[in-house]
Amino acid sequence: MTTEDDSSTSVQTSTTNLIFDETDILYEEDCLRNQYSVKAWLRYIDHIKEGPNEKINLVYERALRELPGSYKLWSNYLKLRRKQVRSKCIIDPIYEEVNNTFERSLVFMHKMPRIWLDYCQCLMDQCKITRTRRVFDRAIRALPITQHNRIWSLYIKFVTSYPEIPDTAMRVYKRYLKLQPECAEEYIDYLKEIGHLDECAKLYVDILNRDNFTSRQGKSNHQLWNELCELVSKNPTKIKSVQVEPILRQGILKYKDQVGQLWTSLADYYIRSGCFEKARDIFEEAVESVLTVRDFTQVFDAYAQSEEGLISALMNKSNEDDEEITEDDDLELELRLARLEYLMDRRPLMLNSVLLRQNPHNVNEWLKRIKLYGEQYDKIIQTFTKAVQTIDPKICTGKLQDLWIAFAQFYDKYQQPDEARYIYDKAIKVNFRNVDDLAAVWCAWCEMELEHEKPDEAIKLMERATILPRHKVIYLFFINRL
Repeated sequence: MTTEDDSSTSVQTSTTNLIFDETDILYEEDCLRNQYSVKAWLRYIDHIKEGPNEKINLVYERALRELPGSYKLWSNYLKLRRKQVRSKCIIDPIYEEVNNTFERSLVFMHKMPRIWLDYCQCLMDQCKITRTRRVFDRAIRALPITQHNRIWSLYIKFVTSYPEIPDTAMRVYKRYLKLQPECAEEYIDYLKEIGHLDECAKLYVDILNRDNFTSRQGKSNHQLWNELCELVSKNPTKIKSVQVEPILRQGILKYKDQVGQLWTSLADYYIRSGCFEKARDIFEEAVESVLTVRDFTQVFDAYAQSEEGLISALMNKSNEDDEEITEDDDLELELRLARLEYLMDRRPLMLNSVLLRQNPHNVNEWLKRIKLYGEQYDKIIQTFTKAVQTIDPKICTGKLQDLWIAFAQFYDKYQQPDEARYIYDKAIKVNFRNVDDLAAVWCAWCEMELEHEKPDEAIKLMERATILPRHKVIYLFFINRL
């Protein structure tokens, strides 16, 4: 060692009152002969590891002065310095000395991610938020992109551990997603946790619009869509940047097995927004468009529950107010009760409509619908007319001739035989699937004429029914007999 170094060492030794043992001389001489040997310095450090901290630190400083590019020396030294301050208060000045040591190490070790991570962790332990964030940013700028994932995991853990800085955490997360877009679900969970649901909804829309997105949590697009629908429907006041109704309607068209739930979510969105009339319109549209009994039951139950909830809220409001109930309040309550009663009365017809949407060629369901109308003349006529225009004789379910006969008998019941004859005349021109169906229509027509005491007309009808057609007609009657 040179004279200058000796004087420097003696000065440092005198200032820190360090005492070197005789056993240190051998290691000192070894380090003087091999001052650029890492092993020589490590042997010396291992020899004095039980000594005072100041002495070990001094030897490390001397070694690093000779070998500033040794990762092993820097790593061991920094671990030692952190260990030495572990039991200290975070406001102790010695922490700043450790921070300065990290800064000096990064002059040479700025490409080593382990040094950056240890430095960031040390600053996190000191609760230095701004300084820690800046060091993380420096690490990302200094390291190659292939090693960024090591920094980001700790960086995200740091920013999410402080609920006082949500805006900073969101900006950091957005930068992180540019490198790891598949981690969007972690960001979604964090946004839900801090209550930034508007940003959360936008991120849901973004990942659902990506064709190549793969969930790390093993969720399908269907599950993600359901989560989005639940989020937007239950938080209408917090979500402003996303158009809720188009999203839910798109889901209704896309996911046929979730139609009832999506319609209910859309109506629930308007209920929570205070738009009760709009919610009622959504419910009405839903019950008129669903195709399964399960979806209808789900929508109808939610519809009835919402109406009951409005009535209960109005009654509770009236009971809580000390003032007398006004005439307008009574009128509104009666109106809501009437709406609920009307809704419950319409349930059989609504359910029948669902079954007819499933199979519009079901004769039995058309006949049930006619019975549900009771004595409503106009409705029955409209239903009969729509039924005979809709049903295809080749694929119908049930006895089509019964529908035509019931249509004619309905007119006959109301003393309109001419209209009944017109219906029978239309019925005999229908291409029934077998000859027995056509024969039943002819027989019913003849029986009506006999009831009106017109046997001559009945005989003429029988003659028309038994005349051979001009063109050969093949009925399925003979096939059915085989």
